[in-house]
Amino acid sequence: MLKLKQQLERLADFTGAAIAWLTVLMVVGTFVVVVLRYAFDLGWIAMQESITWMHAAVFMLGAAYTLKEDEHVRVDIFYRRLSDNGRAVVDLAGTAVFLLPMSIFLTFASWDYVATSWAIQEASREAGGLPYPFVPILKSLIPTTAMLLTLQGIANAIAAILTLTGRMPDEPRHSVPQGEVI
Repeated sequence: MLKLKQQLERLADFTGAAIAWLTVLMVVGTFVVVVLRYAFDLGWIAMQESITWMHAAVFMLGAAYTLKEDEHVRVDIFYRRLSDNGRAVVDLAGTAVFLLPMSIFLTFASWDYVATSWAIQEASREAGGLPYPFVPILKSLIPTTAMLLTLQGIANAIAAILTLTGRMPDEPRHSVPQGEVI
């Protein structure tokens, strides 16, 4: 089970690293749009749309990595005071009751929406916007995000089960390397 958890987390690490590079492209693209707009009085709708869509991709594809790193939004008034086993129970219950059903539902609920976009070769509604196949690609990120969250949820559930059974090796999470000051 530990190997499966590690393999699933490697996928989240890979998508997190890829998305980090996408943010660099967003910054460069935004800089280009600003320079074109204010220095040369030129507008480029497709470039502006691509930045918005990259932003959406960062949030959607980065969700599983964020969950893996335990950086998602959580009201942890009680959670932080719990023992490791208490946290594992909360994590396992939250994953089983909320995350996995929602992710699986989102995967299936979005399937026809995405398939229709591909079937009609959907393009941007804006004149000069992004052409086909960019809209269907972006819409395909909806079930992809749900599937990545499902896989990371399975990894989190495995970690909780290993913790509860006492078979989870000690893994330093969110520790500060020696010599660094926060």
